[in-house]
Amino acid sequence: MIQLSNLEELLAYRPSSKDDGQLVYVSGYHQEGDGGGKLVRWIACSAKDDNGGTVHDPGLGGSGRWETVHNGEGDFRWFGIFGPVQHADDALDAMVNDSSIHRIEAHTDLNFIRRHTYDRSHIELNFYGHTVTTEGIELNTKSNPFGAVIFFQGKATGVTQTVTLSAELPEQTDVLEVFESSAFEVGDWWIARVNNNPEGRAQRELDYLLQITEIIDRTHVRVNYKLGWALAPGREITYTKMNPVFRSHVRNMNFIGVPVPENGSTTEQPFDHWDRLGSHPIAYEFAVECNVADVKAAKVFWPVIERRYCTHYVTERCRLINPEEVIWGGTGYLTQQLNVLYGHVRDCHTSNARHLNDFTCAAYCMVENCHGDGDEHGSFVTHGQYEHDLTYIGNSGLLSFANSGTTWGDSAKRITVKKHVGSRVVAHKRITDLTLEDVHAVWKEGLVDSGTIWANADGLQMRGCTADTMLTLSQSSSRSKRGNLADGCSFGMTKDAEIARRPGVPHAGFRPVISDFVMQNCKVHNVDNNVIGSINRLVLINTWFIGASPEASPVRVGCAEVIVQGGGSVNSGMELTGVFDPAVTGTPDQSITVDSGTSFRGTNAGKAFLKSSNTEGIVTWVFGDCKSSAPDAETAHFSIQGGCNKLRAVGSRFSGGRYEVAAGSFGSGSYLLMTACIEEGVNRSSLPMESDVVKHEVGIMILS
Repeated sequence: MIQLSNLEELLAYRPSSKDDGQLVYVSGYHQEGDGGGKLVRWIACSAKDDNGGTVHDPGLGGSGRWETVHNGEGDFRWFGIFGPVQHADDALDAMVNDSSIHRIEAHTDLNFIRRHTYDRSHIELNFYGHTVTTEGIELNTKSNPFGAVIFFQGKATGVTQTVTLSAELPEQTDVLEVFESSAFEVGDWWIARVNNNPEGRAQRELDYLLQITEIIDRTHVRVNYKLGWALAPGREITYTKMNPVFRSHVRNMNFIGVPVPENGSTTEQPFDHWDRLGSHPIAYEFAVECNVADVKAAKVFWPVIERRYCTHYVTERCRLINPEEVIWGGTGYLTQQLNVLYGHVRDCHTSNARHLNDFTCAAYCMVENCHGDGDEHGSFVTHGQYEHDLTYIGNSGLLSFANSGTTWGDSAKRITVKKHVGSRVVAHKRITDLTLEDVHAVWKEGLVDSGTIWANADGLQMRGCTADTMLTLSQSSSRSKRGNLADGCSFGMTKDAEIARRPGVPHAGFRPVISDFVMQNCKVHNVDNNVIGSINRLVLINTWFIGASPEASPVRVGCAEVIVQGGGSVNSGMELTGVFDPAVTGTPDQSITVDSGTSFRGTNAGKAFLKSSNTEGIVTWVFGDCKSSAPDAETAHFSIQGGCNKLRAVGSRFSGGRYEVAAGSFGSGSYLLMTACIEEGVNRSSLPMESDVVKHEVGIMILS
């Protein structure tokens, strides 16, 4: 073997015709030991283009090249790249496009001035923590988050097929109808895309890159995905055969983008090519098992890691701090993921970014131990394009689900969030079977609506959750088979705020709750003139409403039925105002049942624990095992302001205060029965005179 000091000596060496296959060890690129050393072989018949690193043309004319001998691991230093002074674009192209190289290593900082698109599979780019910059990078194309420095993109084969469904495809099926299965083979990858619903151009429940796992019959194939949404007969599915990118990974990069002028507007660009100036490191499209790890980024424009039609991937230990833009849609994300399956994002962090994790039309994905600060724009979001079966565990930052408008569908299903802390939870669109466990919305000074949970009561289940300033329930969908439940939660309230939205009052995206709701072992505190403006049947089990002060106003209730079992109120109470929307039940009637050791104590601005101002419908009152303790003579245990009432009190305890009943409240169709009750110092002077339908003296133990 011949040994030479550097590349200059190699190019000056003149091999003879008999030297074909001669090995030469070059000790350095510029000088011995500079890191650019390599083993090369003389290939007499080679006519490859000189690329400055793996192929060297000594300039003899005709064929004959020095080609680098390697074990599949490439090095930028082979090309004389020893830092950001020399642009690394040509070297990157040469190595990625060399199928004999499966791993590319950077051992110095690098600068790129071009945006590279590759369809290469089975390669790893490892930057070993060195800094990648893009000083002088070419302009991006307009509105293009895929114009990354490194973009791996699979290719369409040109084969397509469209079928009109002859029968419903039920939820959770993995067998799809096709026009002719002979075009499909096990192991093929196809994009399956259903035509959009008419309400929005992107309202598609099925739009994924799927693998064929079985040919069932002439018109059916099995795929590696179970549908999250049923598809009705008559819907069209278009299949496009793809050649994805497989297992092309990027690791250990410290990326710093280039400055972009401030936008200052959410609707207009400051000048025409403003959104083409910035840079970002990584994008994937039509990719399988392509992972990204240990990428740190700052000053990016579009997302650090952009993905579309990807499956079976991991993004881990990545960070973004201070992106260049966060207002313009799509900018300033750590990762945006469109039409993805089986993704796993973990151990990531953002500071002052738009979104840490964005899902659009995603399914069966998990996000864990990820944290966003400076998160006013929302660390964790979904756009509502029929996402389903997403899990978030041990994260922190603002949550916003299915909240991007009807263009996408405003829909999601089976999202589970566990052990989460953030400034807000926004989940009031058509989100079915949302599960929140140990989730905490914490008030943050200066952030509007912080400390709040807005949730769609369609299979909503909350356990061990807290909201510092407000829980607001609404209902925009009725898809779930399970009930709505809050268990072991604590909700602080803001004065005059709605706990459940009222019908007939304009709220963007908020609709009244027409389903039932159960709250058990909960505490609602700082209550003052709050409104439960809807909910058909509200069940309160061992749940307390605690007023902000003895001067706070009670809760105004528009539920058709309220059942209170245990718990009760302190310096608060309930006023039955009538069902705000008679269409919910067909009648403005209301009922309230108080039993199982419920307790009322303290007082409130309305001077009544339970009050009815509903004079349009029939109000039914049922008092069982409960204790009502008024602190003064003015506070009423119940206050009935007219209308038609049916009251039964059996085995209840009342002390202090008074009963308040307006004249005419127990007329035709009404009744009042009080028996086996204990009264201690109660002013009962406003009770109506006894009659065939009014009984309140026999069986009552009256104590002074």
